[in-house]
Amino acid sequence: MKTRSRPPPGVPARHHFETSEVTLVAPWISSAHEGLRVAQISDVHVGPGTPAARVRRAVERINAFRPHLALLTGDYVTRSKRPVARLREQLGGIAAPTFVVLGNHDHQVGAAAIRSSFESIGYTVLQNEHAVVRVGRAPVVVVGVDDGHTGHDDVGRALHRAPEAATRLVLAHTPVTARKLPEHGRLVCFSGHTHGGQIVIPRLTEAVLRLADQPFVRGLYEVRGNLLYVNRGLGFGRGSPLLRVGSPPEVALFTLSRKAPGRRLPAAAEERRRAEEEGQ
Repeated sequence: MKTRSRPPPGVPARHHFETSEVTLVAPWISSAHEGLRVAQISDVHVGPGTPAARVRRAVERINAFRPHLALLTGDYVTRSKRPVARLREQLGGIAAPTFVVLGNHDHQVGAAAIRSSFESIGYTVLQNEHAVVRVGRAPVVVVGVDDGHTGHDDVGRALHRAPEAATRLVLAHTPVTARKLPEHGRLVCFSGHTHGGQIVIPRLTEAVLRLADQPFVRGLYEVRGNLLYVNRGLGFGRGSPLLRVGSPPEVALFTLSRKAPGRRLPAAAEERRRAEEEGQ
């Protein structure tokens, strides 16, 4: 994983975020999706806790990456309904097909209004449902599991009749939802919620989160044979009354691969890949 942490010249620190460039090795994805680019932001908390210029810069960074898909994984507001009116202005303009799930704060503030706001700019909001989008020569199934922290999650409903042979991506705001996914389900799950610990004190922060049954704090995990990436979120920190220490805001840019960098597929797998491509 590569992380770009220094602010560009002329960019105030409060408008800055780290860009994580991650290669996700998932041998089960379709050969047609080798090199699939996916962008993720989470926990934006539009309002006084997050400078608007930081959010707009994140949208620009996503578009510069030219992803095939963009994923938004919850908590776009905090406690007030007023920022709902700003969602379109601040988070609109992502050029790639964009998929959205809701977080606990979104349900507490007003899920219907937030869903409507995103749908009005052409984003697809998934609440225990899935969508199929064709990328290149093969379909990608995007599964959206609603927020587990508020008890709105229903994994079975979200996956019902979702094609199993396709590349399958899961959005779930709460990372522990990954425990409910089918074991070895050939799934890549993207979450947020934790803010990467927000105030990170070595050993203490993760110990406290484990006691709160939140063992997945930041970065990449393998959970029940599936992959899970926990985004640190874009909101709070500098320019906000809510501090972040040792866990800076993040935009995550993924490249999916069937093999680890620098390694060739085994001969038999390489033959299957070629056969798949010839048959498409």
